[in-house]
Amino acid sequence: MATQAQRELRPFSTSPTPTRALVVAVDLDLPDRPLAPELEEFIALIEAAGAQVADVVVQHRAAVDPGTLVGAGKAHELAEIAERTGANALFVFNEIRPRQRANLEKIVPLPIIDRTMLILDIFAQHARSREGKLQVELAQLRHRAANLAGLGATLSRLGGGVGTRGPGETKLEVDRRRIRMRISALERDLEHVRRHRRTQRSGRKALPVVALVGYTNAGKSSLLNRLAHAESFVADQPFATLDTTLRKMYLAPGRATLVADTVGFITDLPKELVAAFRATLEELSEADVLLHVIDASNPDWPRQENSVRQILADLELDRKPMIRVANKVDRIDAAARALLPADAVPVSALTGEGIERLRALLAERL
Repeated sequence: MATQAQRELRPFSTSPTPTRALVVAVDLDLPDRPLAPELEEFIALIEAAGAQVADVVVQHRAAVDPGTLVGAGKAHELAEIAERTGANALFVFNEIRPRQRANLEKIVPLPIIDRTMLILDIFAQHARSREGKLQVELAQLRHRAANLAGLGATLSRLGGGVGTRGPGETKLEVDRRRIRMRISALERDLEHVRRHRRTQRSGRKALPVVALVGYTNAGKSSLLNRLAHAESFVADQPFATLDTTLRKMYLAPGRATLVADTVGFITDLPKELVAAFRATLEELSEADVLLHVIDASNPDWPRQENSVRQILADLELDRKPMIRVANKVDRIDAAARALLPADAVPVSALTGEGIERLRALLAERL
């Protein structure tokens, strides 16, 4: 039978009313981190979650306002824009603290959805396996527990839609104690998953393992399918793959390896997700070689590559043997190819270009 906490953590039905997003970002004008590419990515995530962007407001400030993030005057302006555009949710690009959220929602009468809530919402939509759902729920609850102060009025208004799927839609009266109880239960379940994974890995030591890593939507699953002649799920959207997929790949007559496809990364990947997906990310630590897949067709690939490298460093995986793979070269011209890293293998998972060269390099490295 379901426990009291589990019953209260079941989601409400999703509202048929589409989410109309008013997007706000504070631009600190940092020369080494321009806002434009990351804001564009944030808007793409909003659309991937199923929301419509009603308007985008960018405010230039030397520092975020400690009280409301954007300042009281701008907050009142946002309320007016929301009423004029028919927006029914405020999506905040910058990290927002509980006190800022509480003060902002007093002025802007809308649910406030931050970047972490948005990413967790997309994960909730894409979680298919029991393990994936457990990991997403754990990440959502950890995020809520860390931001419980100031979420009160927001949660009371959430009736479904982007940012509210999964545990984000539960009753307001679920308090810290019940959240902690549910987190403990999820952690126990995921520890069982980790032990099961270790048992599985011990039974396949005869074959080396190659793990695909990279920014979300870099084409890792498509590359897996091309390398292993597989038919894994592929979608042109962020975080389409959450569950680790293992396939056998033949390198040469009598020589094979396992290829693992894992969850994609993103700049400032929420720490709650990294912690919750620890069991999945352990596949990377057990791999013999990492294939770092870069989306060569994205002009912003250097920033994306640096973000992945930072996350790998945080996971203490930056010293693993690695091969850089520039995917989607069928979409770029000769000038763009010339800008790719010299040591990256140019491939196209779509056309098959460069695949045999990559296979030969893997055979040599392994």
